Amino acid sequence: MTSPAAQAKDLPNDHDRKGLPAWSYFNTEMLEMEKDLLFRSHWQLVCHANDLPESGDFVTLDCVGERALVIRGKDGELRAFHNLCRHRGSRVVAAEQGNCKNAIICPFHGWVYNLDGTLRGAAQPDKLPELDSVAFGLKAIELDTWRGFVFVRFRPGPQPAISEVLARFDEEIDQYDLEGLMPSGEGFYADVAEVNWKCVRDVDNEGYHVPMAHPGLQDLFGSNYYDEDFENGASRSYSEFREADHRLWSVRAYTSILQAPPELDESHAKAWLYIGLFPNCVLGIYPDCVKFYQEFPIEFGKTMQRGTTYRLGKEDRRMRLARYLSSRIDRLTSEEDEELVRWSWEAAFSSGYDGVFLSDLENTVRSYHDCLREHFPVLNEDEPPKGTVAARNAELLAGKVAAE
Repeated sequence: MTSPAAQAKDLPNDHDRKGLPAWSYFNTEMLEMEKDLLFRSHWQLVCHANDLPESGDFVTLDCVGERALVIRGKDGELRAFHNLCRHRGSRVVAAEQGNCKNAIICPFHGWVYNLDGTLRGAAQPDKLPELDSVAFGLKAIELDTWRGFVFVRFRPGPQPAISEVLARFDEEIDQYDLEGLMPSGEGFYADVAEVNWKCVRDVDNEGYHVPMAHPGLQDLFGSNYYDEDFENGASRSYSEFREADHRLWSVRAYTSILQAPPELDESHAKAWLYIGLFPNCVLGIYPDCVKFYQEFPIEFGKTMQRGTTYRLGKEDRRMRLARYLSSRIDRLTSEEDEELVRWSWEAAFSSGYDGVFLSDLENTVRSYHDCLREHFPVLNEDEPPKGTVAARNAELLAGKVAAE
């Protein structure tokens, strides 16, 4: 593990402290490019396999104009499809989560699909030509799993398998029973924030603001919190609880009630671990629960934030109370971050805004921006003329490939 001091010491004195150019938060062409490459062509976390224990159980995900349906078949297999009837494009499943029992029935005209996605039959088939059950079945989406978590990808993209992206955390994660997690009963939340989605990532990707902005986390962690850079599409943040008389009652109650699972080593029994997955997802792995949260751009200045919490498979009453308290600390932290994200978005409208100047303790922000620049080298330049952003980016990518 890398300490904050060691991280800062390893940085060159002249490293780039500038963030993304202000135009990248406002340019609608840039936003459409991000939707296509980052959100349609990268893995997106949908749920945990234990959200879908029975045949016919499903979870849906809507993002950037795409609609995904993950469902468990009669054979026990998980499959992912476009939530899109082959007849008129209706949603074949309208709910966010539920069970289809023996078949998927489109609520528009009643076309029926088997749980494996094949077409069982159209309504009034005598008014249609004979339809091949596979050719007119639901369109499949790429699906991958990692330690029980289920991911989809709408289009082929640059990321390898999720297990490969997160491989460097395997040894640390082995002590957590992620496969055994169970839904907490809270369901998935989906909130809309009137900001650019990158503003959320910019705030979340650094702990430099914790002492000033988050009294709960500061009381829990003290100076122990630190972030590690994005590497091969993933990052890590970690903090052990500080040894002290905690000031806030929720932190004091949480640390006194928590009895971590015996499988956790001494440091992780009293620590919160975060795994960031490029471009838009974070797993919070605590001794008492695991949660994920993610952001999706909707349109200019509007972002959806989605997530949920999972309880431990062997949760007792004491652990349930600990989970309530940690979630309370988290909820207050999220509310505090909402204001910081909004201020970050508002700042870029000001005539006095000159962009950001990053501290060594915000190096994860820089490394995240570097990931974005890898995909969008146009972010290294002034804003291109209207209608030319995609073409200029493609030109720069072609030149980069030729140079390699």
